Amino acid sequence: MKTTILGKTGEKVSILGFGCMRLPLNSADKADIDYPKATAMLHKAIDNGVNYVDTAYNYHSSVPRTPGESEVFVGKALAGGYREKVRLATKLPTWLPKTKQDMHEILDSQLKRLNTGHLDMYLAHNLKGAIWPKMQAMGMLEFFDEAKKDGRIKHAGFSFHDRYAAFEDIVKGHDWDFAQIQYNYMDVNYQAGRKGAELCKERGMGLIVMEPLRGGFLINHLPEEAKAIFSKARPDWTLADWGLRWLWNRPEVDIVLSGMTAMPQLEENMAMAAAPGGFGEKETTATDSVRALLKKRLPVDCTACGYCLPCPSNVNIPGVFSFYNDFHLMDAEEAKDRARFMYKFQIMEAERAGKCTHCKACEEKCPQQIAVSDNMEKAAALFGS
Repeated sequence: MKTTILGKTGEKVSILGFGCMRLPLNSADKADIDYPKATAMLHKAIDNGVNYVDTAYNYHSSVPRTPGESEVFVGKALAGGYREKVRLATKLPTWLPKTKQDMHEILDSQLKRLNTGHLDMYLAHNLKGAIWPKMQAMGMLEFFDEAKKDGRIKHAGFSFHDRYAAFEDIVKGHDWDFAQIQYNYMDVNYQAGRKGAELCKERGMGLIVMEPLRGGFLINHLPEEAKAIFSKARPDWTLADWGLRWLWNRPEVDIVLSGMTAMPQLEENMAMAAAPGGFGEKETTATDSVRALLKKRLPVDCTACGYCLPCPSNVNIPGVFSFYNDFHLMDAEEAKDRARFMYKFQIMEAERAGKCTHCKACEEKCPQQIAVSDNMEKAAALFGS
């Protein structure tokens, strides 16, 4: 497993990080983690050199924005000597505290769930331009300093889903240790993007990348025309190769987080992280071509992160957009028919696009700044009631 130094933190980290947001499940309930399968995956990753583990307060929660099962799972899975082998990261839920004291209490509760006395990395979760001044006024930066001083956290950073201008304000507003951004060969100039990644490097910050495959989109939903471009350039590479190797070819990237759901995914990603090279002019040209193709065909830039939920009208926003995008990206009419069928099969009537009331509460929370209401109207017209 190839390693690097995470910016000014000085921490020696694996270039592949284990993201604990999409662990294997026993049922449709996101909190129903399959502990044996998930534990086997995490242990195998660590045994093979992966030493960065990322979770969050709300990952694998049955109810959005409430304490999830991911931290509990990680705390149990890292017992027996595994905790000492990794750099452990979790996140302060920025939507929850009302005072600085609340932040201290939240951190203490997370340490208890994670069964650890300290965190190597602690992030302000989804720190956006609109809430940055509020968190400052609430004393978040002082809280980070206090938690560092008493040893509960070693390094402080933030994760981000917003426009570049907000990213620059946040980065320049504090002496951060590291940042975590969405970045992949499709999102070069989106949100913080390459410009934000390079700003981090200029300031000596570590950079961690999330959504390297856009929540699986760059694996599961590529049109045949895009696959053909990749296959012609490198027939020996998988679609995952293209996504991860593109990032590891970027000098500003330190860690690529992958939310792996099954053992074969883990094994493939570890093999790539052991020999991440091979990205040259031919490969860059291919990814540029695929990016241009996808931008023309993708109607809604949704990554299914779930920050828009719960919807006041109970609309399954990520589910609707998943099938809406599938319909537009598929080439064959048969595939389009399947998207229509799966929409009605998997999206309950009470959760469909036509139930949207255009309240726009979701748009205030959407990291991608999607015009959800307008697109729900289009999806309703396409799929019917």
